[in-house]
Amino acid sequence: MSLLIPHSGRDLVEPERSAARDEASLRSLLCHIGRQLHETGWLSGTAGSLSARLDATHLLLTPTQLAKGFLQPDQLLKVAFEDALAASEGEPLLHALCYQQRADLHGVLLAAPPHAVALTLANLSMRTCVLPEAVILLGLVPTAAYSAPYSAEQCEAVRTLVAEHDALLIAHTGALTVGADLWEAFLRMEVLEHTASILQRAAQLGPLPTLPPHEVARLLRIRQQRGYWRHGDAERFCQMCGVC
Repeated sequence: MSLLIPHSGRDLVEPERSAARDEASLRSLLCHIGRQLHETGWLSGTAGSLSARLDATHLLLTPTQLAKGFLQPDQLLKVAFEDALAASEGEPLLHALCYQQRADLHGVLLAAPPHAVALTLANLSMRTCVLPEAVILLGLVPTAAYSAPYSAEQCEAVRTLVAEHDALLIAHTGALTVGADLWEAFLRMEVLEHTASILQRAAQLGPLPTLPPHEVARLLRIRQQRGYWRHGDAERFCQMCGVC
């Protein structure tokens, strides 16, 4: 089934997870989400990158030097996993490592949502149990130390963290989200930036009150039921939120 993506507006209906994805549909979806990122102000200039797993051997990737909000489907790169993983650094390597770590991933998004980036500059963590939606959908979001964009060090940091997280921050740089498809990765980025904006504003008013452990436990049951539970969650929520 071919998925038609509008070239303007915000009326995209979430695609059916069971639908077969042909290359044309994925190219359209990548361009559409690139426009959404541009319109929301989560990308500027030629920054950021998006990808989608095409098949067992290839991914579709946005080109480095072009603005992601104005791409056309034929401008996207078709990259072989084997070639990307052979590189020592770069955008193809970072994205390929995410897919290599987790077979369940079919979409990866790296953007620079302002509130999320601001939290990393102020050394404010998103590994907190404050907002119910974030606990359920994102879990405890880690922050990777700064390293040059798409360097070997950044690629390795992302590879390590994405194994157990669906969302992460990169200090001074941005945020990375993943999903069963690129649409899910985009929705996670939306929840992450919304959460970051609330945390930033609340921090200006006083100490952040965390949810009590028994309420967090209820949220974690929902997280498990919806299939968002990740390896290591039990230990992380025990350490950070007292749900042991």
